[in-house]
Order: sequence, then C-alpha cells, then structure tokens
Amino acid sequence: MANPWTGEVALVIDGQRRVLKLTLGALAELEQELELNSLVALVERFEGGSFSTRDVLALIAAGLRGGGVDIPGQELGRADIEGGPMKAAQVAAELLARAFMMPSEK
Repeated sequence: MANPWTGEVALVIDGQRRVLKLTLGALAELEQELELNSLVALVERFEGGSFSTRDVLALIAAGLRGGGVDIPGQELGRADIEGGPMKAAQVAAELLARAFMMPSEK
C-alpha cells in the first residue's frame, strides 16, 4: 500500500500495482535526464500545465526507481497504465507535490 505520508503514490502498470516514490537519488537522476538546472522549473511546468509527455514518463520512471522497480523508459512508454495518460500525468504531479511537501502539509 502506498503511504502518502512518506511521499509514495500508487499506479497500476501492466496490471501490477506499483508504489512510486521520489527519493533524493531518483530526483538527481531526473534532473540529469531532463537536463534541468533545478527541479523548480519542472514544478513550474506542472503548475502551469505546460509539462510534456516526456516529463510525465521521466517522473514515473524516477518514481518507480525510487520505489525499487526499474522499468526501462522505452518499455514504460509501451506499458498499459490504468487510467491512461491523464492518470499518468496526475500521478506524476502528485509525486512532485509529495516530494516537496513539509510533513505538516501531507
């Protein structure tokens, strides 16, 4: 079960329920993969609704790695995500929000 108090978010991928979490290492990898100077730019893209599919996939992949599962990007791109692209985008945004919330806000 995903624990929102620790930043976890659940997502069903190819029929398997996965728990995603953005650890510090996963965030560092995300910055490198998306060639970001800081994650603030990514947060701003999500807040403004100008994020890309690449952003969503990168966030989900990073969250999976942080949750202990490594699904290669191309494989993840072909995966069946329950709820489709909208659910994937919602989970990506939720991962970012939970990664940067103060404990009292969660």
